[in-house]
Amino acid sequence: MTLEILYFAWLRERIGVPRETVETNAATVADLVAELSAREDRYALAFSDLSALRVALDQELAEFAAPLAGVREVAFFPPMTGG
Repeated sequence: MTLEILYFAWLRERIGVPRETVETNAATVADLVAELSAREDRYALAFSDLSALRVALDQELAEFAAPLAGVREVAFFPPMTGG
């Protein structure tokens, strides 16, 4: 499947791109993260602490165990704080 991957905040800085299109066979977000992390050190560094990340699938918050079937867009970002 083809996914549009978006990176926000420090993830964008570590990976070096704001978005990319990826061909993947990943079944879940966690599988996708494993695939991306195996690509290059910059991805491994960005995804080294999943507790510091949130994910949205087609603009809806999701868990890393969520399936990717039918998803078109995956966004990774740090937790938001308000004030």
